[in-house]
Amino acid sequence: MSQPLLQLRGLSCGYQAHTVVEDLHLHLKAGDIGCLLGPSGCGKTTTLRAIAGFEPVLEGEIELAGQVISRAGFTLAPEKRRIGMVFQDYALFPHLSVADNVAFGIRKHPEVERLTRELLALVKLDHLSRRYPHELSGGQQQRVALARALAPEPQLLLLDEPFSNLDGELRRRLSHEVRDILKARGTSAILVTHDQEEAFAVSDHVGVFRNGHLEQWDTPFNLYHEPLTPFVASFIGQGYFIRGQLLSPEVVQTELGAIRGNRAYTWAQGSAVDVLLRPDDIVPDEGSELKARIIGKTFLGAATLYRLQLPTGTQLESIFPSHDDHLPGDEVGIRVAADHLVAFPAQGSVAAQLHLNDSGGVRRFSSGS
Repeated sequence: MSQPLLQLRGLSCGYQAHTVVEDLHLHLKAGDIGCLLGPSGCGKTTTLRAIAGFEPVLEGEIELAGQVISRAGFTLAPEKRRIGMVFQDYALFPHLSVADNVAFGIRKHPEVERLTRELLALVKLDHLSRRYPHELSGGQQQRVALARALAPEPQLLLLDEPFSNLDGELRRRLSHEVRDILKARGTSAILVTHDQEEAFAVSDHVGVFRNGHLEQWDTPFNLYHEPLTPFVASFIGQGYFIRGQLLSPEVVQTELGAIRGNRAYTWAQGSAVDVLLRPDDIVPDEGSELKARIIGKTFLGAATLYRLQLPTGTQLESIFPSHDDHLPGDEVGIRVAADHLVAFPAQGSVAAQLHLNDSGGVRRFSSGS
């Protein structure tokens, strides 16, 4: 197995006497794109700045391509790290043209003109090479900043909330474009964002931060289907908990019936647990004996999100194909199609675990933004 390009071992960092990030461990393979995801103030930007060399390390170490670049009492200067950075405000030179901005870091290279042309073509801005930053849209400025950061061929590229100044549709489109550009160049990168959709669109691995601690470093698929903590379960995607009882290591009994999963739990038989369900875990089934009444709906285009109520009063959410058009008050058959059984030791009351809002409905987990 090849050595990771970037390794953070027992990293703690912060400002003056205040520790922001504590005992952080993660690694990134060459060519992969990672993301630090979490709410404001969780430590993700502090971690990025420590990797860049802008913040000292209090404990642990940061290693890049086999070389320790930061540890307690030692910080390799940022300009010696072969790390590129794309800032939130792009930080373009207003008095330089697009081409000169891109060429700035390689202006002494013997083939600077050829490399600049190639990078501008890569980011689809070769037709705007003579324009100045104030003549460009926000998305175009972002691509210039990316090309400039890629020009010196950094071992690692850091992106600090690079899409935060753009509107929603442009953010979505550029996040895919940036991933394609980085993959075409084989450039390793770390992205910082609070937006889950953005993180999943760009990254191979995502680290979910909470209060200075890394809760889970994993693929987007595993974060959604195999969260390791209740915080990750609630922060990633939409979902809710229902109370259950452990019948065996792989089976939990709930009011929806026995749910069998793909993992084994070591808790004592009969333990009270909270089972995570996503809207796509509850599917329509006309022949099912399990019935629910529709109490709300949200049309999403390709699908419809229904809010359902069981005879016991418990409320669920389910994604139906948009062709199944039901009205509030209709009774529908449903079944559980949860291949990934995710459960945690029961905490608090059932109402709290269901995240009921003031009107008694299920409050969906946020998308991490």
